[in-house]
Amino acid sequence: MNMQDKISIITPSWNSEKYIIDTIRSVQAQTYTNWEMIIVDDCSSDKTVQIVEKIAADDPRIKILRQLVNGGAAKARTRSMQAATGRFIAYLDADDIWKPGKLERQVQFMKNKNCGFSCASYEVIDDSGNKLYKEVHMLPKVDYVGFLTNNLLQTVGIMVDTEIVDKKYLVMPDIRRRQDAATWLQILKAGFDCYGLDEILAEYRRAANSLSSNKLKAVKGIWMLYRDIEHLSLPFSCYCFIRYAFLAVWKRIYV
Repeated sequence: MNMQDKISIITPSWNSEKYIIDTIRSVQAQTYTNWEMIIVDDCSSDKTVQIVEKIAADDPRIKILRQLVNGGAAKARTRSMQAATGRFIAYLDADDIWKPGKLERQVQFMKNKNCGFSCASYEVIDDSGNKLYKEVHMLPKVDYVGFLTNNLLQTVGIMVDTEIVDKKYLVMPDIRRRQDAATWLQILKAGFDCYGLDEILAEYRRAANSLSSNKLKAVKGIWMLYRDIEHLSLPFSCYCFIRYAFLAVWKRIYV
């Protein structure tokens, strides 16, 4: 495959020393080798920065930027995106993992479809990296309303072609929760449907202490997204929320 198009990998980090090595190694294992990984550390108090700096010393494709003030994942991802030099933007959080062929398969998929926005299917792992035997499969294509009512897109599977989608749509709203979902909605509202690559190419870690594991805060975050960010009507917000709740339960039922 022609690898002339660089992929910029957007990775925010905060106290990620437990996972960051496996995350970086999954990028280094990619069959598509023309990439840069821009890790923006959000004032970690553990050894995350030292670990990344040590790995980066042997691989110039890995870069680390440090925030002066803890500002949350939205600001970290936006800073990483603004520093990116690649045509394609791919998102990978500091505790998630990609399968070796993820980048190669997704770039080829997007070029074949001539699409600017895509998401690959993924499976769920636990805090220790064990499979939970839960797979989330993407629909062939999702528009704005489709995402609101299905809520399948996950950051670990997202890729954007900046020759088609302007980077201004990748500037994340400065909110602590659901900033990724709000960004995907920005892209969809601009008229760029998300094409689903239905292959399991990533592993999404459901850590016990993750932001998304706090159910009450998750509920408040999704409601704020509907009402305060997207300004949906109350009836449609309730409809979307009910669908979200059912899907959230399904995602957490493991074999």
